[in-house]
Amino acid sequence: MPTRVFLSGELRPHSECRLPSGQAHHVARVLRLASGDALTLFNGDGAEYDAVVARVAGDSVTARIGESRGCARESPLEIVLGQALSSGERMDYTVQKAVELGVAAIHPLAAARSVVRLTGERAEKRVAHWQAVVVSACEQSGRNRVPPVAPVAELAAWLARPVAGEAGALRLLLSPAGATRLRDLPRPAAFIVLLAGPEGGFTPEEEAAARHCSFTPVRLGPRVLRTETAAVAALAALQALWGDF
Repeated sequence: MPTRVFLSGELRPHSECRLPSGQAHHVARVLRLASGDALTLFNGDGAEYDAVVARVAGDSVTARIGESRGCARESPLEIVLGQALSSGERMDYTVQKAVELGVAAIHPLAAARSVVRLTGERAEKRVAHWQAVVVSACEQSGRNRVPPVAPVAELAAWLARPVAGEAGALRLLLSPAGATRLRDLPRPAAFIVLLAGPEGGFTPEEEAAARHCSFTPVRLGPRVLRTETAAVAALAALQALWGDF
């Protein structure tokens, strides 16, 4: 499979474009591709574009764009993941694997037991970092649509937000105390909102607030999963039950 590279902005068939510095460095220095080597370019519009390396000069890489192709790799399930903040590589892992498993959008949430506290510029930098993780996961997994990472929000504000189009959504709260299993639920008619807690789990008050906002507590078997595992396991189960697994 040719190396996949994400480029923001318009991609025009039968034209040339310069790769951004990060992607160019990876292509030229890490992969050591040369003129004539194949690439696949995508910009998040749902298509992918055949391309070849036209020129390499140091860390500068120019690609020649060929024809576009529509590729159906998106999940039939539209799943929004509300993930409570976890520390360092745990959050990165959850974001990366959620994208590989077909999530449509990711909302980082500040919960009472979140170890990490992010505000202001620091929060903006972490969101930009997670968006880069998303792009890398799309490049690896073959997805041609790039799920957005929303700004960090307080859990209470996120639960109370009015969101157009969420009427009829299946709202699921991952909870070891939940009495419902995923396979006990009917197939969703609309999209799914999945809510996963931080390292210490949600507080009883937070779980009550989620239930008040029509979230159904569900459990993933008799074992307690770590924060970086829970959402990933739930997404895989949802794809197996109703998606494209």
